[in-house]
Amino acid sequence: MKLNTDFYTQDATIVAEKLLGKILVRVHDNGETQRYRITETEAYMGAEDKACHASKGRTPRTEVMFAEGGRVYVYLIYGMYWMLNVVTGELNHPQAVLIRAIDKIVGSGKVGRELKIDKSFYGESLTGSARIWIEDAPDEVIFETAPRVGIDYAGDEWKNKPWRFISKR
Repeated sequence: MKLNTDFYTQDATIVAEKLLGKILVRVHDNGETQRYRITETEAYMGAEDKACHASKGRTPRTEVMFAEGGRVYVYLIYGMYWMLNVVTGELNHPQAVLIRAIDKIVGSGKVGRELKIDKSFYGESLTGSARIWIEDAPDEVIFETAPRVGIDYAGDEWKNKPWRFISKR
């Protein structure tokens, strides 16, 4: 069963934790369907969070982050890796959760490559898409938190927030 809008409109820190153990489904153009358990996430909490892209304001790149939760936010890093994010929160309160690991695939760039994510996913509805969505599964209760990765530019306060959630199962 696909997660509904009510799930995604919660704060990013809540969604990041609750996504652990949920099933990410990707249907490819050839009809092949793949299912992966989400095992690591990171929360980005809006304009005040200096590590969040929305802290730089509303731009064409961040526009989808200002939508109601339940959309896909993708962006390219190093000219080669598409990062998969889930938009969370209420309308005009930009937040997102980065999917950092699925099953044994660890690293957000590797996740995007495995799922064959590209720019065409930007803004896609996770509740209405026929090619990507997240299904409910029993809540993952055994996890640890850690600081987010690769955000030294955000300063000590923001880079040290324990907003990375890692499944221990």
